[in-house]
Amino acid sequence: MSDNPTSSDDRRLAADLATRAGALLLEVRAGGLRGRELGDVGDRRSDDFLQAELAAARPNDAVLSEESADDLSRLAAARVWIVDPVDGTREYGTLDGPDGARTDWAVHVALWGSDDASGRLLAGAVALPALGVTYVDDDAPVKPVVGLAGARADDRPRVVVSGSRPPTFSQAVADALDGVVVQMGSAGAKAMAVVRGEADAYVHAGGQYEWDSAAPVAVAQAKGLWCSRIDGSPLVYNQSDTYLPDLIICRPELAEAVLAAIASVVPR
Repeated sequence: MSDNPTSSDDRRLAADLATRAGALLLEVRAGGLRGRELGDVGDRRSDDFLQAELAAARPNDAVLSEESADDLSRLAAARVWIVDPVDGTREYGTLDGPDGARTDWAVHVALWGSDDASGRLLAGAVALPALGVTYVDDDAPVKPVVGLAGARADDRPRVVVSGSRPPTFSQAVADALDGVVVQMGSAGAKAMAVVRGEADAYVHAGGQYEWDSAAPVAVAQAKGLWCSRIDGSPLVYNQSDTYLPDLIICRPELAEAVLAAIASVVPR
């Protein structure tokens, strides 16, 4: 790899690492483990792989990973890779659900950096290994597909939310859009459902960290989607406190209605 990588170099690296980590996770998943044990082994193997590959390809960059100890020297780094080795560990570990093995889990690889104090997402990739696809932060159009949220029953907007921790304002948002709520697994899977055209908005509040949203937001922003906190403020990464609990990703023409619906429920 070049000592002075370009944005296209970083994008290719993010996509390559997310895809290869996903392939590794599928191999681990086929090995006979189940449930929490499978999730633990998958997390560790994927993190080891990503850490080793980034150390080799970008030795001067810092890394923030869900599965590794946080080295706060990253706060002074010009470039920080933010990775989630398995986004949706519970879904990854589910092989015998009502519909068989779950597909709503992901691998996230993002790069945050700057030449000043502000910082921005420089690259990002989200792999959906069970579906055999990786999305990157480019402006290439994405053809609407089915595979995560399922086929639409009608033309009503779909609002995807966490199946385990749906926000209190889920129904308010759906009502404001004359839409329906759809529960799904990982943050990356829900964000990519909007990117893929299977859903129209993804809203979340509580229980997320920087690695949950960095790569999905990089991809979604590049595809022209609205991305923000639930109060409309920007999503900022590489902070000393990595807790980043809330998120909106939606079609831009829906943002005003989504923000208003949330504001009607969540006191400021």
